[in-house]
Amino acid sequence: MMNNIVSTDSQNAKILIVDDEPMIRDLLENTMERTNYSCSFAENGEKALEMISGEHFDIVVTDIDMPIMDGIELAKIIKSKFTADVIVMTGQIHSYQYDEIINLGASDFVEKPFSPREMVLRINRVARERNLKQEATKAHEALKESYIDSIHRLVMASEYKDEDTGDHIVRIGSYCFLMAKKLNLSEEFKETINYSAPMHDIGKIGIADKILLKPGKLTSDEFEIIKTHTQIGARLLSNSKSKILQMAQEIAATHHEKFNGLGYPNQLKGMDIPISGRITAVADTFDALSSKRPYKNPYPPEVTYDIMKKERGKHFDPDILDIFISNFDQFIAIRGKIGTFDGGDFQDYMLSERDKIS
Repeated sequence: MMNNIVSTDSQNAKILIVDDEPMIRDLLENTMERTNYSCSFAENGEKALEMISGEHFDIVVTDIDMPIMDGIELAKIIKSKFTADVIVMTGQIHSYQYDEIINLGASDFVEKPFSPREMVLRINRVARERNLKQEATKAHEALKESYIDSIHRLVMASEYKDEDTGDHIVRIGSYCFLMAKKLNLSEEFKETINYSAPMHDIGKIGIADKILLKPGKLTSDEFEIIKTHTQIGARLLSNSKSKILQMAQEIAATHHEKFNGLGYPNQLKGMDIPISGRITAVADTFDALSSKRPYKNPYPPEVTYDIMKKERGKHFDPDILDIFISNFDQFIAIRGKIGTFDGGDFQDYMLSERDKIS
């Protein structure tokens, strides 16, 4: 029987069959009735598009040569706006070569005249591949969530003494994502820096508490020691095949470099500093100025704004700082939304000795 060739892993797929010939629609309706698929039918591309816009379909099987809207146009619209797979039927195999049809985004094509069994087998194959892709995507997302959770726990372990650490690392990622978005960087870059930037200070795990938590100004020797957290972090994150950890290493090593070449650890200057490091430098400084630290209370937004604006072209890449300044309210909103903006009305704040030195 026909339904014996329908695989159980695809039996819930919803199919839309589009053809202007009543005989073909009747043939396929009779064929699909003997399967476990749920099928609907349309006589042209325009009607099919109307149906797809109001109802979810997993697979669309469409003829090419139809009035009003042909199958080629329909396939292009489906692949650009919807998630359905497309199987193309055509009796014009000499006009449309296989590779041309696949380049449209179609998952397969069936040459007319076809046997009912062949059509079912083609739909089975596409449905199975679709299910496999969906399962792979779910597994990937689950693995990714576990991976990111492990990273955040590692970062929190390295900075567990700071009661705001959990919020801090989320904010750093959010700031960097926003700046990357405003700089029109790629989707991959935005996602990667969102997960990588929170690891910028992971090297602090190797710095003594008495230095990290010192409330006053650091001595020259203490500052030289704390500067090594960049190198420690870079070593901890080195030799990974993960793009996230590769960028995290880059950020750990460069987020304290300055645009004028007076930063550390390697006195990189200007565009020699990777853009990930230049972005994180702005994000990290903003969060440090606007947050409570062992050596200071949070500064009011206007003070934070003025301190950072004065560092344009010195500490910070001018273009990146301009993006930050132009969208300052959005960064303040992130600062207030994730965690609490400590300090009340900021009337009692005092500028830290550390922040008086550029």
